[in-house]
Formats: sequence, C-alpha cells, structure tokens
Amino acid sequence: MSEDLKFFYEKHKNFSDRRLTEYYLSPGIRCKFDLLRKHIKKFRHFSAGVDLGCSGNSFLYFTNKVIQKCFFDIATKPLEQYTINRFWNPLCGDISRLPYRNASLEFVSALDVLEHVSDDRVAISEISRILKKDGIVLVTVPHKMEYYTAQDRLIGHYRRYELEPLMIIFRQFNLIAFKVFGVYGQLMRVENIQSRDPEKLETSLSKLRNRYENNLLFQKIWNVFVWIAAKVMRIDVKHQHVDKIMNIGIFFQKTD
Repeated sequence: MSEDLKFFYEKHKNFSDRRLTEYYLSPGIRCKFDLLRKHIKKFRHFSAGVDLGCSGNSFLYFTNKVIQKCFFDIATKPLEQYTINRFWNPLCGDISRLPYRNASLEFVSALDVLEHVSDDRVAISEISRILKKDGIVLVTVPHKMEYYTAQDRLIGHYRRYELEPLMIIFRQFNLIAFKVFGVYGQLMRVENIQSRDPEKLETSLSKLRNRYENNLLFQKIWNVFVWIAAKVMRIDVKHQHVDKIMNIGIFFQKTD
C-alpha cells in the first residue's frame, strides 16, 4: 500500500470523517444510495460481498441483499464505523492487492473508487479475481473527461471515465456490463464549490455532522431538506441526456 496515498485520504476529512449518518446528511449520497437500492432490489441475495473504498458510509450498510458484509478501505479511520458489529469484516489495504481469496465473493461494489486509482486495470483485475463466476460487480464513476475540474484534482481523481472504453476494460477481465444508469446529473456541478475553499468546507461539514447528531429539532428539519434535495437530484439525472450525466453506474456480471 502506498503510505502517501493512505495519508492523503486520512487527512481529507471529507473522506476520513464520514459516518453511517452521512446518508441522512448529504443529498448526493442519499440520491446515489436510493438509486442503487432501487436497482439492486430485484437481484438475488448474495452470501458474501465487499464494498471497496467504503469510507465510513458504506452502501452495504443500507441494503439487506448481502448477508456477510466486508468493508475495505485504504484509510484506517473510516473503518472504525464497522467494528460495532461482530459479523462485519473491516479491512484496511490497497485495492491493487486485495486480501481476499480467488473466487470467494458473490458481490463487489466500488462506488466512486476507480478514479482514485493510478492503475485502474490492476484494480479491475483484482475485482475479477476475487469474484465468483456469475457474481455481480456494481461500479459508479465520474463521467466525461470534459467535466474534469480543479475539484477532481482536489479529491484525488486521476480521471473521469468515458462509458464505452471503461466497459471494454472490464470485458477484458470477463466482466460484462448488463445495466447502465445515471447517478448524478448537472446539479452535481455544485460540488465544484469545494475547490474554492476546501478547508472551510471541511470545517463546515464537521460542524454539520455534530449538530445533526446532537440537536433533535435540527435533525428533523435537515431530514426534510435532504429528502427534497435528493428527490430533485434523482429527477435531474432521470431527464438528462447521457452526455450530461456527471456520474454513471454500471452493473457487471462475471462470465468465467
């Protein structure tokens, strides 16, 4: 594991301080997780799965489709969220050298992770290696290099993705796309505000988390705001042309 990369994500509070309550705090995360739950609802149950790059607010926590849940991240602090349940399996490490056996898992998610990896082909080959035949991979990535901004650089994005080239890479590792959907539309451009003063925003997010967890009245008001904002974001992505989608989701199945 690159210690420099580990330090980068641990010092970024936007990643390391995320908690399981983030779903209720962030319209973007709520929009994304609600869409993912809608799409995965029709799938079978999976005996075991891992969320790669889970941070402190893993999608696996919000779905009952995966029975044995594994949580994997390059940073140590976010994994503290998953020590509260003895049936959960948090591990710290590098996605390019996953500590799981060959063909040992039925489900793998990597949500907004691959763009943070310098050699994404190695990461994809590792995902294929640990997945059983007919297993499912769920990936979300930022879409279209034309939307690459200072915000992407700030949070460690090596790239944004074009859909067809990405599916070709997965196909080379026996992972075939069978469902593609938008996650964020043009409203997600609001995140570019972070690059103007990242330290101020991180401080504001920390205060928001603490206030939400300690003020019941504020919590109720904020819940309404997040519900409305997330619904507006889902409407936005639903009606955008594919070229205007800022973040895209793909389900893959392993064929061999």
